[in-house]
Amino acid sequence: MNFNEVFSAFLVLFAVIDIIGAIPLILAIKEKTEIRPVLATLVTALIMISFLFLGEKMLGVIGVDVGSFAVAGSIIMAFIAFEMILGIELFKEDDATAATASVVPLAFPLLAGAGSLTTILSIRAEYEIINIVIAIVLNMVIILLVLNSLNLFQKILGPTGIKILNKIFGIILLAIAVKLFSSNAKLLFA
Repeated sequence: MNFNEVFSAFLVLFAVIDIIGAIPLILAIKEKTEIRPVLATLVTALIMISFLFLGEKMLGVIGVDVGSFAVAGSIIMAFIAFEMILGIELFKEDDATAATASVVPLAFPLLAGAGSLTTILSIRAEYEIINIVIAIVLNMVIILLVLNSLNLFQKILGPTGIKILNKIFGIILLAIAVKLFSSNAKLLFA
């Protein structure tokens, strides 16, 4: 184990996952349904660690490249952004909403999205796998702390603050989705 590699990988993943910036998005999901922090964190960790070891092979087996994966994630992100900006409901509630919302769209593609998964493939070339796994686990601890603190964030922001942040971060999320889509869609058609 190399502490410098762990710290570097942790910082890179922390920046890409952006759990702090995702708080308004998570609060928007939480307004519609209960979120299960432990389930969301475990699924996020499972997706990231699985992708670390099997990512390229998994995508190759099903005939999907990273660009296609990123485009699919960007479309889901765009739908979430439209919900936030326009105040409409695209993702309908069902019987398993708490579990479903904790997995999709929270764990994937919000936390373990195309950006973090492609980053994992990139840093795999630079760092030892054990150091990346430790960095992922450390990020999961922070994610769990943030998800367990959502009520505190709601109290601090209040209903008006949450609505304002939803609109602002909805526009930002839509811009990120458009960028992710455009940068990867042109590779699909090249």
